[in-house]
Amino acid sequence: MVKIRKMEDDAASLASLKPFRLVKFFSYSGLAVFLLFTLVLSWIISNHAKKVLLERSEAYAFVVAENLSHQVFQQFVLPTVVRYGKIALRNPEQFARLDAVVRNATHGMRIQAVTIFDSKENIISYSTVTARIGRVGEGGIEYRKALTGENNSVVRSTGSLLNLLPGARPISSQLSTFIPFRQYQANNQKGDVIMGVIEVVQDLSEDVVAITKLQGSIILTSMLIMSALFVVLGFIVARADRIIDARAEERRRLEQQLNQSQRLATLGKMVASVSHEIKNPLGIVRSTADILGKRLKSVAPGNEHLAEIIVEETGRLDGIVREFLDFARPQELKMVPTSVNDIFGKILTFMEPELERQKIVLKTSLAQDMPQVSLDQGLMHRACLNILMNSVQAMPEGGTLTVETRYEKETGMALLVVSDTGGGMSLEKQGHIFTPFYTDKNRGTGLGLAIVKNIVDSHQGTITVDSKEGEGATFTIALPFG
Repeated sequence: MVKIRKMEDDAASLASLKPFRLVKFFSYSGLAVFLLFTLVLSWIISNHAKKVLLERSEAYAFVVAENLSHQVFQQFVLPTVVRYGKIALRNPEQFARLDAVVRNATHGMRIQAVTIFDSKENIISYSTVTARIGRVGEGGIEYRKALTGENNSVVRSTGSLLNLLPGARPISSQLSTFIPFRQYQANNQKGDVIMGVIEVVQDLSEDVVAITKLQGSIILTSMLIMSALFVVLGFIVARADRIIDARAEERRRLEQQLNQSQRLATLGKMVASVSHEIKNPLGIVRSTADILGKRLKSVAPGNEHLAEIIVEETGRLDGIVREFLDFARPQELKMVPTSVNDIFGKILTFMEPELERQKIVLKTSLAQDMPQVSLDQGLMHRACLNILMNSVQAMPEGGTLTVETRYEKETGMALLVVSDTGGGMSLEKQGHIFTPFYTDKNRGTGLGLAIVKNIVDSHQGTITVDSKEGEGATFTIALPFG
């Protein structure tokens, strides 16, 4: 039965946790998807920026190359043919003139290099990079496209985000634009004769590095934001877990209290019914024993102690029945303003002979500024008497009994404290002493402290115990004013 109950509690706890686990799953999944979306977005943005950069650079290169082609034809080709009859770049004067025309035409522009290929064979006739002059076969497919009259470009790039790390190779990007070097007519219109191919190289490394840094910044910022969100969400989830665990524990505790209350209510009804049925026959037995004792005293002297035993045991049983009835009977409180010092004073005066007999030293510390508390005098008298008797029974060989009252203005509570120097009790026993029918004594019902707790609870107060084995025990009753 206990195992089934535990399984039901676990199932209920799991059911209450399912919605929160679903929320956690969607929260973490949402952050992961957002991070992935940010990475994809940064890649799209950077690619689009690179595409726009290349398109504008290519358009710029076409304009520069067309202008350069026109300038070379007008300022170099025509004057050279008129003067020398033909073009021969091996002639230092012709090369110097062409170099001057090219550099003047590209001065102040973002041009890294200019190269002119021959139209008849794939050889570099001129280049601003001296080392390339005379090389064969470097034109490639772009050179052949330009020979057919098609303007085209090619990008040569190396590097990625990793190249932004310290110590890595720098990012490099060059845009090479190829256009046909055409012969111009008298009216400055392009002719159909292609005299060669002009290659204009632009260095886009700085722009590509800037775009790559932008991409890295977007990714880094997104990761930092996601990390912060993950940390915040982690704290929220951890706190929510603690709150849910606390609520689940509180719910289990309340269920246990409810089940215990239901069991105790059922038990109380049964005890009240049985006690009521026992009480009347028990009274008859006691009365009969009294009459029998008187007759034995005259008929069979010396045997009257047998009747006394019956009277004594019926009296003890009557006390047990009364305890059962006190525990089971609903308590109707008669609240009146009362001094807790007066309650302790009356009880201690009554118990003084018993304390002297058992060699128990009494110490009192009753607060003189203690205001009156609204309570049921009879019930609270019984509760305090039970605690004091319990402390006296814990010191069979004598000891010290301390009684104290205090008024706490901060909490608005009246404290009634009873301490003894008896044998004390273990933590396990402390957790059960207020449980009905729990006792470690040879004789007793185990209802004394349970009745005390019921009385204190009915006054909206609390009772606690602080004890260590071999060091005595301290009971504290806290009652609210009102």
